[in-house]
Amino acid sequence: MNGSHGSTAPSGIDARFLTRNGHAARQLAALLVRQGADGVGGRLPRVRDFAERLGVGNGTVQAGLRLLEEAGAIKTVARGHLGTFLVAADRAALWRLSGLGTLLAAMPLPYSRRYEGLATGLRVAFEDAGAPFAMTFRRGAAARIAALVEGKVELAVLSRFAADRMVERQPVELIADLGPATYAGAHGVLLRPGATLGSPRLRVAVDDSSEDQRMLAERFFAHRTAVEWVPCSPVQLREVFAQGRADATVWNLDEVPGQLGAEVQVLPLGDELTRDLAVRHASAALIGRAQEEEEGAGALAAVRNVLDLSTVTAVQGEVLRGERVPAY
Repeated sequence: MNGSHGSTAPSGIDARFLTRNGHAARQLAALLVRQGADGVGGRLPRVRDFAERLGVGNGTVQAGLRLLEEAGAIKTVARGHLGTFLVAADRAALWRLSGLGTLLAAMPLPYSRRYEGLATGLRVAFEDAGAPFAMTFRRGAAARIAALVEGKVELAVLSRFAADRMVERQPVELIADLGPATYAGAHGVLLRPGATLGSPRLRVAVDDSSEDQRMLAERFFAHRTAVEWVPCSPVQLREVFAQGRADATVWNLDEVPGQLGAEVQVLPLGDELTRDLAVRHASAALIGRAQEEEEGAGALAAVRNVLDLSTVTAVQGEVLRGERVPAY
């Protein structure tokens, strides 16, 4: 902040933004954040429209806009009867002044390079958007959803398949679908040496923390009456097969360790419905709590407008090709 424009409060916040006019400026910052890049170059709403939306007087809105300009968060130009136009915006400054805070996302454990690329892509996209962003890693969609519903995080990353099911059951909503192959590359059927799909009884490895993996496995082996489910996490998969405790599974091939051995057979998914489920599992989805705030007031509403999904997928692709070191 420019020291010539007022003092700084003990908390580190410019004291001007603690006044009535400052409060209006912070509300205006939140509204402008929601516009994202589309707002730059466009005409601002009329002062009286801002005033009606915020429930304040015209003079308070004008003072709030001046504060944002003095802080370097925006630059406007008046064009007579055409109105006032937003010609530049510092998104990081707007986000900071808006009070929207840091967005914490619950991510899947980075078992695979694809997950590492996803985490890296999200970090870069949020940085480019000027939005403070941090991650916590939790195994299993249920754990990530619990953290979201309990208010421990603002965002959660799941497969699109899991997200659709959770939206039906929990007070959460879809923020963004990141597209094909952003969550998983492909799924396949794994068979240990000596086992066949025609065996009279199969022990099938299943990750109880992953609703997606369990659903795919149950759907694929549904026609078999003699199936024993063997609990298994991604890090245990190699050991479970090596010790002969499981005969088969349906698994995300990104998570299959290279040391599983060439003797383990990898077969394609054959059933059309199972393949459809696998496609939905392969797309990453970003979800948040269903918004209770007044429209436009929430950070998640801002995410929809400022997050560039193409940045996420481009960076993830660079990580997958070895062109970028994962950093998250």
